[in-house]
Amino acid sequence: MTQKIPRLRNEIEDLLQIIRTLRGPNGCLWDREQTPSDIGRYLLEEAYEVVDAIEESDAEHLKEELGDLLFQILFLCAFAEERDEYRFSDIVSAVSAKMIRRHPHVFGNVSVRSIEEIKNNWSYIKEHVENKPVQPARHLGKYPMSMPALSKAQKLTEQAAGVGFDWENTRGVLDKIVEEIDELKDAIHHGRVRQIEIEIGDLFFSIANLCRFVDIDAEQSLKKTINKFEERFAYIEDSLKNQQKTLMEASSEEMNHLWDEAKAKEGDRK
Repeated sequence: MTQKIPRLRNEIEDLLQIIRTLRGPNGCLWDREQTPSDIGRYLLEEAYEVVDAIEESDAEHLKEELGDLLFQILFLCAFAEERDEYRFSDIVSAVSAKMIRRHPHVFGNVSVRSIEEIKNNWSYIKEHVENKPVQPARHLGKYPMSMPALSKAQKLTEQAAGVGFDWENTRGVLDKIVEEIDELKDAIHHGRVRQIEIEIGDLFFSIANLCRFVDIDAEQSLKKTINKFEERFAYIEDSLKNQQKTLMEASSEEMNHLWDEAKAKEGDRK
């Protein structure tokens, strides 16, 4: 392990130097014009691509995406260096110290008998040693503004359910979804644009709550449907190309027929 650390440091420094050069006076205009907000958006995109690679169980793809994600992290470090705020080594030192401090049962002499005790120690250290509030004054935890909305909705309903604010069974949740659909229909019928937005949000929230109730990850469920839609639409486009047709030239009846074909082929693969 000790032989690999200097090499890793050199590789990190090499990548940082590449970014410094890109940002320098003789570097790349595009890189020089980037802002922390720009890189923040790219970082999120790369993080999602990392998750995709994990789900594909593709080691080479994951290695590539982790590199892209690391590049965005180091790019943010370059901004901090330019403003003389901190360096990458400061980040590593801080997180290393934090992990050691929050794992006294590994790096200290604290004994634990369960994962629950580990979690309690973590919270205690965070609140009393680091002086960071574990939770806000209210029961619902504060999640990042950039967190996917469906995931956030599911987390919030889970916290509310933890103190008894919940439906007794799935019937209650399903009835609530029907109620939200009826309210949405009414808003659409009367052309109330603002109310339509509100009712669609309420419907999404209720569906996320149903997912939590039946132990389904709402974000993953929607993601699978998106993937399915993309695959079926690609089948339509490829089939039309084989017929020397474009999407614009095809009728809705033709596309619906090909959609049903794609759906039937999925059934054959099950």
